[in-house]
Amino acid sequence: MKRMKKLKRRPEPELMDSEAQTLAYAEADFDEANSLFTKSFTDFFTGLPATGRMADLGCGPGDIAIRMARAFPGWSVTGLDAGENMLKRAGERLDGQDLQSRVSFRLSYLPDETLEKNAWNAVISNSLLHHLPAPQVLWKSITELGAPGAAVQVMDLMRPESQEDAQKLVDLYAADAPDILREDFYNSLLAAYTPVEISDQLVSAGLDRLKIIIPSDRHWIVCGTLGS
Repeated sequence: MKRMKKLKRRPEPELMDSEAQTLAYAEADFDEANSLFTKSFTDFFTGLPATGRMADLGCGPGDIAIRMARAFPGWSVTGLDAGENMLKRAGERLDGQDLQSRVSFRLSYLPDETLEKNAWNAVISNSLLHHLPAPQVLWKSITELGAPGAAVQVMDLMRPESQEDAQKLVDLYAADAPDILREDFYNSLLAAYTPVEISDQLVSAGLDRLKIIIPSDRHWIVCGTLGS
């Protein structure tokens, strides 16, 4: 029997910021994935101080930043994204809520030398890594931004074994989504990294003390604290 080759990673555009993309993304139902991210963080980091500063790298339309601010009422959360239209959607999501004093959004393209170094008590990121042309940009940014002992959580899609498996995931989890989101989901799965690749990246970044967790059939999570 001929052995099937593993699916090679196929990069996708770094920035998803057209009006159509950001509108579809902002209106999409990502409750399952975003709830998974938030619950994983609150379950893992049970001893955080009552107050702190959190940076959300690649915040997109702001849902996770807002969820984290509600989960940690004494914390301030800054969402960072390179997409102006995406940040516009994040601002719209924040309007009318009682979080303006603790949640803010800022245009930022990593690596961003204007951000305060070693000043954040938590650094989080969801679904950013597979968009970056150089994955070490994210891990280096986390190392530079996080204060000693900072909580770190990164979640992203996990590349399946084949294009057929990727399509099955799209049909299973985005059957009723608009075509633009189905296409983006498929391309993102092909651009995603495997847990083995993530492990290698963490070793190269000096972050191999962080844990890799597989919480679903399409996600991996890296979590832990930065060394002093």
